Amino acid sequence: MILVGQYDSPYVRRVAVSLQMLGYRFDRDTRSVFGDAEAIRAINPLGRIPALVLDGGEVLIDSAAILDWLDEQVGPERALLPPRGAERRRALQIMALATGILDKAGAIVYERTLRPSDKRYDAWLERCTTQVTSGLAALEAATGDGWYLGAEMRQPDVTVACVLGYFPLRAPELFVGYPKLAALLARAAARPEFAHTRPAEDEVMPDGLARA
Repeated sequence: MILVGQYDSPYVRRVAVSLQMLGYRFDRDTRSVFGDAEAIRAINPLGRIPALVLDGGEVLIDSAAILDWLDEQVGPERALLPPRGAERRRALQIMALATGILDKAGAIVYERTLRPSDKRYDAWLERCTTQVTSGLAALEAATGDGWYLGAEMRQPDVTVACVLGYFPLRAPELFVGYPKLAALLARAAARPEFAHTRPAEDEVMPDGLARA
């Protein structure tokens, strides 16, 4: 298998962490959606990451679809997302909060880095910032001293930790004053799956369009 995408994307990283947790071996294609846009569109017509190229050549796009496929392959006993019931609903709610926060944080970062300074829309930045802080407050309230679904790390923990890991790279000022989330991020960062998926220096977008 080949995982397409760079680890500074939490969507790519959560797939990579999940692959490692489930014992899959995979290669990587680290081309950029900006610097290598045409090549990425040849893999995913939307020009987005992640994509997972299976051994037979089939290409899966969108991290949620990839994670669903992985859970299907390993079966309900090893799946990282509960198959049904209240536990699944709680997991999906946590993940929806996390990915919603990420979408708004990403909108802020793109507005700041890709749009000329004289054309930035301050009202949009303020709205997105409010959504990020409101989402982080809700996620903080939903977070305890351990993992979300019990004694073992599962998909909501992976997703939240990958999203939180985005803030020190791109918007550290937005992630201040959330001690439970900071503790969860620290617990996750100590695990080998997270250590092995830290973004390399050439996988972090500098100013402008060089990386994504």
